[in-house]
Order: sequence, then structure tokens, then C-alpha cells
Amino acid sequence: MKRKLQRMSAFMKRMMFKGYLQSYKIDTFAGKMPVKPYKEWEALLLDRLRAVYALPEAQVVARWLLEKRAGAANHQRLLNAPLALSEEVLRQLRQDVERLLQHEPVQYVLGEAYFYGMRFEVSPAVLIPRRETEELVEWVLQSVASQQSLRLLDIGTGSGCIAIALKKHLPAAEVHAWDVSPEALAQAARNAVLHHVEIRFSHKDILVEAAASAHEDQWGIIVSNPPYIPQKEKADMQRNVTDYEPATALFVDDNRPLLFYEAIAQYALQTLAPGGLLFFEIHEDYGEACKHMLELHGFAEVVLRHDMQGKNRMIRACKP
Repeated sequence: MKRKLQRMSAFMKRMMFKGYLQSYKIDTFAGKMPVKPYKEWEALLLDRLRAVYALPEAQVVARWLLEKRAGAANHQRLLNAPLALSEEVLRQLRQDVERLLQHEPVQYVLGEAYFYGMRFEVSPAVLIPRRETEELVEWVLQSVASQQSLRLLDIGTGSGCIAIALKKHLPAAEVHAWDVSPEALAQAARNAVLHHVEIRFSHKDILVEAAASAHEDQWGIIVSNPPYIPQKEKADMQRNVTDYEPATALFVDDNRPLLFYEAIAQYALQTLAPGGLLFFEIHEDYGEACKHMLELHGFAEVVLRHDMQGKNRMIRACKP
């Protein structure tokens, strides 16, 4: 009888705990304002986010949401400390989760992304900065002296992450940045103000500039992460990219995958100073083709470089 009562007691405890969790989920997202351990808030978010994310990614997204919306610090997460969420925070979290369930990138939901150790404001007007592009910035910085006075051009600046990161580490450089999108330029300009750097932004189309017969500019470095994904690959890409990030910054015609590289190479030949350097981020499948194109244009010391995943991702070339 005693064992039977113990089993019944354990069963009742499990049922009561289960019922508590169910009511807690409903009450919490209906607007209650309890103070609960960090892990319980995280569990509520994970319960929803697992519909669109694998567990490790869902945990990262949940952490970002709690940091951004509730001001949760890392020590609170590590110690599973109590965390109070106001009705306003809960309302914002509900809205965030609904957007995430539609596959919208968390960077757009939160309005920010981190690049080269810096925070950048982002919106659907610009590509989300990526880790591979940080490697491109690092290569540029390794190739020049930090106090070197030079003129540098970033073509297709988007959020301004490349230009701003380079200006931060090359304070003596005169940095220019172009984009064909006025909305992207406005976003980039806000990021330059955020990081207290002077960048000269211009609304220009490199396909038009490359076709011009005369150029007055002379650059020490030209760097670009242009559109390079063939349209045929779109069907195999994730919705959070294809449905939200700007297509004009991603895709090129299947028949002209090197369209922007050819235009930039043509422009760079006319405007780079002797010994000036051209840097590209590239599609992994077109590394050799891009290298060959640059050599045919007359560039010297053309180097194809892998990213951290071992994929062809960057090219550097020198104007003789």
C-alpha cells in the first residue's frame, strides 16, 4: 500500500507539473508578467522556434531575443537567474516569434547584425553581413599598412560593413563607397554615423561606370562583394534568404555569372594606381573562371584564396 501511494504521489506530481507548464505557456504569452528563471523563458521561446530552427540555432536565436528585448545578460543565462518580463516585452517577443515563424531572418527582426566585432543596423534594403566577408576584410588589412594613406573604394557597399570596418582599421585612408540602391546607401550612412567614421557615399552603378570612356579617379584599393549567385540556384536556397534579402544584391543571370566581376575589372584597370590592389568575394564555383578572367585583363599576381570552410571565396589581383 505504501508503494502504491508513493507511485500515485509521483504520478500526481508529474500531472500537476505538466498542467502547470501548459497553463504557464498560455498565461505567459497572454500577457502575464511573472518573474521566472531564465531557462523557463528560453524554453517557451524554443517551444515555438523549433518549428523553423534546429535546436542549436533556436537556442542562439532565443538568446538574442532575450538579450535584445529583455536586456538579459550572459551571467543571467549561465546562472539561470530570475528574469522579469514586462507586458511590453512579452508583446514584442510575440511579434518577433511570429515574424521568425515566417522565416524572416532574425537580423531583420532585431534590426541589427554583427560584423568584424561591430554592430550594424540592417533592414531588408541590405544584405545581412556574413562571416565570409569578414575574411575578405581581414585579407585587405593584411595587405596594407595600418597607417598607410590611400584612396579606397567599396563597390556595392550595402550596409556599409566592408567600408566601415576598413576605415576603422585604416584611419588614414580616404574611403569611398558606392551602391546602386538609394535605400542601401541611406542604411550605410546611418551605420557610418553609428561608428563615427567618415565615408564618402555615392549613388553609382558600376555597370554604367565601367562603360564610361574617361575616369578621373585613382584608387589604391578597390574591394567588392558583388552579386554572384546564378538565378538557377535560387530554388535550392533557404526561404530566409530568397524571401527577404534584396535579390538585386544576390543574383545574376545564369548566362553571365561574372557580369559584375568583368565590369569591376574593366573599371579597376582604368582607375587603380600602379601596384594598386583589387579584392573580390566570389562564388565558390567560379573561382578559377574569375582568376582566369582577371589574368586575361592583364592583372598580375592573381591569388585565389579559400575561406575557413575550405571553399574558393576570395581573389586578390594587382595592377601592374
